[in-house]
Amino acid sequence: MELIKELFNLTDKVAIVTGASKGIGREIALALAKCGADVALIARGEKELIEVSKEIEELGRKSLVVPLDLMNIEEIDEKVELIQKHFGKIDILINNAGLNIAKPALEVTEEDWDLVLDINLKSVFFISKAVGKHMIPNKQGKIINMSSQMAFVGFYKRAAYSSSKGGITQMTKALSIEWAEHNVNVNAIAPTFIKTPMTESMFEEEGFQEEVLNRIPLKRLGKVEDILGAVIYLASPSSNLVTGHTLVVDGGWTAW
Repeated sequence: MELIKELFNLTDKVAIVTGASKGIGREIALALAKCGADVALIARGEKELIEVSKEIEELGRKSLVVPLDLMNIEEIDEKVELIQKHFGKIDILINNAGLNIAKPALEVTEEDWDLVLDINLKSVFFISKAVGKHMIPNKQGKIINMSSQMAFVGFYKRAAYSSSKGGITQMTKALSIEWAEHNVNVNAIAPTFIKTPMTESMFEEEGFQEEVLNRIPLKRLGKVEDILGAVIYLASPSSNLVTGHTLVVDGGWTAW
C-alpha cells in the first residue's frame, strides 16, 4: 500500500494549470492540490482564479494567481518566469485551456480558424517551450497536453478543432523525443465529450446526445472525474516510463 501511495504522490510538486478558472481546469487544479501539489493558476479571469486559489489554500497547499491571455505570446515567458521565481521550480504543466467554434466547414472564417489554432495549439507550444527552459536544466518534468478524441476521428462542425487537436497529439510526440534525454515526459489526454456547465447547451441540440452515446460503447458521456485520474497518473511517478503518448479517455469511441 505504501508503494501505491508513493507512486501517485505529488507532495511539494509545483504545477501550472492553464484554463484553471472554471470547468475541467478548476477541477484539475484542485485534484493536484489534493494529491499534495502547489498550483499556479492561469486564466484570463482573475476574480475566478482567486476563488480557486482560496479553495487550494483551504486544502493546505500553496497557490499563485496568474492572470494571462494565452493569445499574448510575448507575455507567456514573463509569467512563467514569475512562477519559477515564486516557487523556485516547475514540476508539472497541464495545458488545459482550449476552445471550439462549432461551425460547418463552409462557414468557418479565417478569424475562427486562427482563434481556435492560436489557443488550442500555438499557445500550448509556446508555454511548453517557456516551461521547458526550466525543466530541462532540472532534468525532470511532466507536461500534459489536453488533446481530444477528435485528434483521431472526424465529426461534424469540428474542422478547425480537430486540426488543432491532431496538432497537439503530434506536437506531444515531437517534444517527447527532443526532451526525453532531459527526463522531461510529454504526454497528452484525449477525452470524449465531457458534460460540464460549459458544454450543457451543446447537448440541448435535438438528437445530439443520442448520436454521441450511440458512438460510445460504454454508453455514457464523460465526467470530469474521468479526466482527473488520467491527469494524476501522467503527473505522478507512476508514469515515469511513459512519454510521447496520448491517453484516450473516450468510453471506447475510437475503438470502432
